[in-house]
Amino acid sequence: MTRLPFFQIDAFADAPFGGNPAAVMPLENWLPDETLQAIAAENNLSETAFYLPAGDPAADFELRWFSPTAEVAMCGHATLATGHAILRDDTARDVVRFATRKAGLLEVRRSGEGYALDLPATPVEPADRPDLLTALGVEGEVFLSPAGVAEDTAIALLRDAGSVRGCAPDFKALADIHLMAIVTAPGDGDEDIVSRVFVPAWGIDEDPVTGSAHAALAPFWAARLGRDGLAAFQASKRGGRIDCRLDGDRAILSGRCVTVIEGSFLLR
Repeated sequence: MTRLPFFQIDAFADAPFGGNPAAVMPLENWLPDETLQAIAAENNLSETAFYLPAGDPAADFELRWFSPTAEVAMCGHATLATGHAILRDDTARDVVRFATRKAGLLEVRRSGEGYALDLPATPVEPADRPDLLTALGVEGEVFLSPAGVAEDTAIALLRDAGSVRGCAPDFKALADIHLMAIVTAPGDGDEDIVSRVFVPAWGIDEDPVTGSAHAALAPFWAARLGRDGLAAFQASKRGGRIDCRLDGDRAILSGRCVTVIEGSFLLR
């Protein structure tokens, strides 16, 4: 029997039971992909992050993420959670850099009482996707990421925040559309924008708070609002606030994390 360290961390959360929970598991060597996938399915969270010391001098660790059904190209909240797991215990370190397979070099840095996550910004372009709007059950404009970005992304721009909060997708139809589907509109409170994120094609009907989605929302709304900084709220049942800043071709997302479980995963 092998004991693997296990942490469950609520990312983009100020207190337990908010934000987006991620499993974080340090390794000494990569396990077979089918074992990593089985562990993620067992954890049954939107993402399980696995990391180990990097051979790349530009990075401190290698990092991979798995949903319950697939390895994902980029995950923001689980990267933030992994940074928290490392920086919480290594008080001499202020920044941690991760080498990833499809998203390049990512960074988590201490920032106030929380952390700043540096992701590649995801551009989007207008597209005609009535099938996506039908599956989402909304009326709006659709924008898609071009080929070659880390995460295949769709933004549906809706009329108002009420339309975002009331969105009730057909998850069976949406599962056949292999995109991270974001619905968004201007905020209706203290936030500049509001969003929700649906990824049933990857085993997650609604993701609670999604860093990779805000890597697309940051440049999308920066262009529309005429400024590089904005306050965002993801209006899932758990909910979470993300402070976003566009820095050239990077999206800087800030938030806090809370560790809620520490233990061992028993692998036979």
